[in-house]
Amino acid sequence: MNEALTFNKDGAKRYADIHWPDGFHPEQADFFAHNEIVVKASCKTVWDHIIEAEKWPSWYSNSHNMKLLNSANGKLHEDTRFSWDTFGLHVDCRIGEFVANSRIGWFEDSNGTNAYHTFPLLDVDEGCHIITEEVVKGKGAVEFRHAVHEGHDLWLKALKDLSESKARS
Repeated sequence: MNEALTFNKDGAKRYADIHWPDGFHPEQADFFAHNEIVVKASCKTVWDHIIEAEKWPSWYSNSHNMKLLNSANGKLHEDTRFSWDTFGLHVDCRIGEFVANSRIGWFEDSNGTNAYHTFPLLDVDEGCHIITEEVVKGKGAVEFRHAVHEGHDLWLKALKDLSESKARS
């Protein structure tokens, strides 16, 4: 098995219903990250926070200088391009999949690496099961695998806190 899939045993946890674009399947990765959490809020509430990307820096501490490049309403949508700083890198992104309240994925290009990051949202009895998976390819990708895995945990915990606080109010 590819080392990218054995790191943190993330490959064994993969969500089978991800729509990976050509060239970005986990088996083709230099590293692969899987993180998940259950949120006691609706998937619509979670979705609304994800697509309001300009607000990410206010609740996700690993997000800086967010710029939506072609969005009239300040939210992510099909074909949105955006740039931001995360993990100390400037990243250029473009939406690859957009299914309202259900799944979003984007391509990322930065400093010789290419990635695809996806968020399926699943309705469960407790609220919303959020999965995030990312395939990263390119020189230097492996050096970020610990940081990305931990950063995605932080992102999901912050998204959980934000969504659950909105659900209670």
